[in-house]
Amino acid sequence: MIDFKLYLITDRNLFNAQCSLYLAIEDALKAGIKVIQLREKDLGTRDLLNMAYMMRDLTEQYNARLFINDRVDIALAVGADGVHLGQNSMSARPVRKISGNKLLIGVSTHGIDEAIEAEKDGADFITLGPIYQTPSKLKYGNPIGIDTLRKVKSKVSIPVLAIGGIKVDKVKEVTEVGADGIALISAILTAENIKETTEEFMRLLK
Repeated sequence: MIDFKLYLITDRNLFNAQCSLYLAIEDALKAGIKVIQLREKDLGTRDLLNMAYMMRDLTEQYNARLFINDRVDIALAVGADGVHLGQNSMSARPVRKISGNKLLIGVSTHGIDEAIEAEKDGADFITLGPIYQTPSKLKYGNPIGIDTLRKVKSKVSIPVLAIGGIKVDKVKEVTEVGADGIALISAILTAENIKETTEEFMRLLK
């Protein structure tokens, strides 16, 4: 069951040191965020596993959920709550089988067909984007805009979290067309005051 509206995704490359990422994540958790996705695609298995254990400890202290990007094995090893799959990952159905239905499953989608497919495959929720222009999603092409978000919401019944370039001033726009929540990276992690910024996003999503 998805009971969160704000989904924070990690990117240690925004920081000079790994400990700075943990401090940033902890600030967001202190502000009340309830789910973190560990997404460090360029890390080797051992380093990623170590990081996942540390994130698991941190999220448990704040009674928050932890999702691991792509790596079902690591999600299971550290007792994560879920896994987040990309378009090149294994699809949701086999993941559910492998995990013995223990993991919540999110899937990244970039349009209507991918969204419908993810729901059919058994995803618990999807992220959809990039809605607006954003550096982290440039490789996925031009922003899909809020019209696509509106259309996807009319085609699927699982929760849809908007992602890509969503700043505080865009929250109202995406929720008005039906987004169930938002997924963020830099809007929180590069904020001057992470705790305050997180609180502001959460207030707008209430």
